[in-house]
Parts: sequence; structure tokens; C-alpha cells
Amino acid sequence: MDLRSHPVLQAELGVWCGEELVDPSHAILLLGVPAEAEIEHIEATVETVKVLGRVRVRSTKPGPTQNTMSVLCECRENIDVTRLPTTLKPSGGDQTWEIVAGKRPDPTAFSTKLSDFLLSEGKSMSDLQSMFTSLSTSATSPESIIRAMGEVLEKSAKQSTDSSSYRRLRVFSGISPTPVGEETVEHWLEQAQLMISECECSEKEKRRRIMESLRGAAFEMIKAVRLSNPDASSKEYVDAIESAFGSSESGEDLYFAFRMLRQQTGELLSDFLRRMEMTLSQVVKRGGLAHSHMNRARVEQLIRGAVQSDIMLLQLRLRERKEDPPTFLTLLNEIREAEEIEAARHKIDASVKQVKFQSEGSTSPSVVQELKAEICELKARLGEVSKEPTLPTKLSEDKKKTLTKCSDNGGESEMQFLKQQVEQLQQQITVMKVGKSTENAPENVSVKSQSVMSRDDFFCYRCGEDGHLSAKCQAAENPSQVI
Repeated sequence: MDLRSHPVLQAELGVWCGEELVDPSHAILLLGVPAEAEIEHIEATVETVKVLGRVRVRSTKPGPTQNTMSVLCECRENIDVTRLPTTLKPSGGDQTWEIVAGKRPDPTAFSTKLSDFLLSEGKSMSDLQSMFTSLSTSATSPESIIRAMGEVLEKSAKQSTDSSSYRRLRVFSGISPTPVGEETVEHWLEQAQLMISECECSEKEKRRRIMESLRGAAFEMIKAVRLSNPDASSKEYVDAIESAFGSSESGEDLYFAFRMLRQQTGELLSDFLRRMEMTLSQVVKRGGLAHSHMNRARVEQLIRGAVQSDIMLLQLRLRERKEDPPTFLTLLNEIREAEEIEAARHKIDASVKQVKFQSEGSTSPSVVQELKAEICELKARLGEVSKEPTLPTKLSEDKKKTLTKCSDNGGESEMQFLKQQVEQLQQQITVMKVGKSTENAPENVSVKSQSVMSRDDFFCYRCGEDGHLSAKCQAAENPSQVI
């Protein structure tokens, strides 16, 4: 008998697909499967039918005969009844498995559209019938029934939108340090708690999403929870992961760590604020601080810990706003705007101004004249020091040759020669002054005493006065004056 299109079995397949949230166009029902058959053996056997593609067993229930079971399988490929065999014989067995597939629905029929809608919302025809039964037993008007149907459809549409757009949880195994591609325990807990509170899918779907994201030790922890309590909720799963792999610090410890945060060298004020917010959220979550005090605590710690941004704190006037502190997003936006203005100002100040250099070989005549005038003045001073009536105005033969050579090489070399001559004349005047003072000094005075020294050059470390040394001091000691 061809069971692929049996009406009763097809109806059972449709109801079962609705309960397990499986698309009927990708599902088949196996009958006569031995009760002791392994899941891997069933999947491998069904995958021998190439038109089905990859196959996964979604649910099992006792079969119509003893020692058999019915198996619901989900296939990757669309079910084509014309290419699907009626029976399947596993390797190494004498029994034959019957295959039941859903009928091809008319896409234009109302019943087909209603079935597809209920399937997409995770509902079945039995749920719809029970709702109508409850409405009919109560004394309600047709208008109330229509209104209740509208509310159910609106809620179902919202559930469909939220469920389809939710991103899967990333993998977490509980291994430390966290391997590449996996999530840390803090980030995984945040995502899982957000999914539980915001996603309006069924409790069974929430547990499935949590379990499919766990590996290794974390998955073993959930298996232990299910063994001790098969009806555990998704929140109990997340609480078990947090107690096993999360931080054991109390709210008071986290609040103390929050108060010890400081801005690091080179760290932007906005980055420091975001780092503070991560710790502050953990403090509130653990009960270390009331949620209503978050804004004030955030501003106080920002003033206390931002040791590298005092000028920016003054610009934001946070000290004056402590009584009415801004929210996190408002404060972050203000800080980022101030940082952008500061960065633009530094960029303008750091712009390089072009300087026009004078080309080589083009020496200004006024500079040469100034150097020559300075040489004449130095020569006159040298004549006064040496007590000579006049200083020879002619240069030595070597200097004349050098000057002539420099003049031939250009104005730049001449200017360099004049500068050297000025330096030589200054050194000569200094030497002659020192020699003259040496000649006028007494013979018994040492060379060291010939240098001009004033009374201010001596200091007494006994009485603290200037003008003499402590070896010749007769006054009383005065340490405070010395200091």
C-alpha cells in the first residue's frame, strides 16, 4: 500500500511538524522503525535516498505496533513525492520502513495559507481549535471573537518578526583563555540574557538556542542541569553557566574596583568612559549600586579618575552638573564632540609654514659692509689695549692672499673670511687684557688670584654671610642662615 499520500498519516505528519516547528515540505514520517535503532543509524539509512539530501531526526514516538516507533525526519531538499520511494530497507536488517510524505498543497487555497501561517508562527490546527472551543463555551458575541482573533494574529506576527531577525548565540565552551572564534563568558551571558528577555519565541526554542551554542565543559554543565531537572527553564540554564564560569565577586567588590579606575596614559576620555560603563553595569547587576544612582556615580568617578583630561572636564562643567548628571549616551556624545574640536585645533596648530631660504652665493652687500665695520671697530679697540698709537692697517701677506682667494670664490666665501677675522680679533683683545692685568699684579700673588674675583664669590658655611670663608670666620655658627 502506498503510504506516501495516506490522508490520516499526512494529517498526523502535519500536526507533528507544527509541534516541532518543521516545514512539512522538508519532512517525512518513518513507520516501522525498530525501537532500539540508533539516531545515527536512522539518519545514515535515510540519507541513502539521494533526493532527500542531508537528513536529521527531529522527534520520535511509539509506533502503531509493538517494539516499533515513528520517526519525524527533516530533510535539506524539498520533498518530491513522485521521486520518493514508498519503502526503505536498512542495511543488515529484515524489516522494511514505510515512508510517509506530505501532499502537495494548492498554494491558492485558504486552508493552505492558514496552515503555512500557523506553521510559521509555531502553532497548529489543534491550538486554533482549542481557542475556538474556549470562545464558543463562553457567552461571547461574534464581535468579541473577531477582536480576539485580531489580537492573536497581531501577536503572532510580532513573534514571527522578532524570531526571524534574532541572531544566533556565538559559541561558548568555558575554556580559559578564550579560544579564537568563541565568546567570553561575560559577553555570552549578556547575549543569552538579552535573548531570553526580548525574544518572544517559545521556551523550548530558547533552550534549543542556548544548547546549540555550548561546547565542552559548558555543554556538560547543561546536561547535568537537565539530568537533575528535566523541566528546567532557559533562565536556569543561563544561571547555571554564570555560577560555574562567571565571576564570583560580589557587588561591593565590583563597586570598589569601579572606584579605583583611573585614566591610562594616552587614553582618550571617551574610551575611559566606555571602560567605566562596562564595570558600572556589572556593579548594578550584582546589586552593588542602585540603578537610580548610576548617572551620579558615573560623573563622580569620571571627575576622580580622568587624570589626563582636566582641561576637558572644566570645559564640560561636570563638577557643576553633579546634582543633575547627564545619562551615559548624552555624556559620551558631549565628550566625543569636545575631542573632535580639540583634534581639529591641534591639526591646525601643527601645520608647517613655508620658509623662503636665500639661495647660496647671493650675499647681501649690507651684511658684508657691517662685518667690515665691525672689523675696523675691533682693530681700534685692539690698538687702545696694546697702547699702540696706530694699528697697522695692512694685513699680512698670508691674510692678503687668503682674502684675494676668497674674493675670487665669491661673496659667500668673503663673508665667511670676515667672520673668522672678527672672531680672531675678539680673541686677541681678550688675551691682551688678561696679559695687561697680569703685569700690574704683585709678584707674590699666584696665577689663580690674578683673575678678577669679587667679594660675592666667597661664602661662609659657618655664619652664612658672603665675602669670606669659614676657615677665617670668627662669628658664631648660624645653620639656619647657611640653609
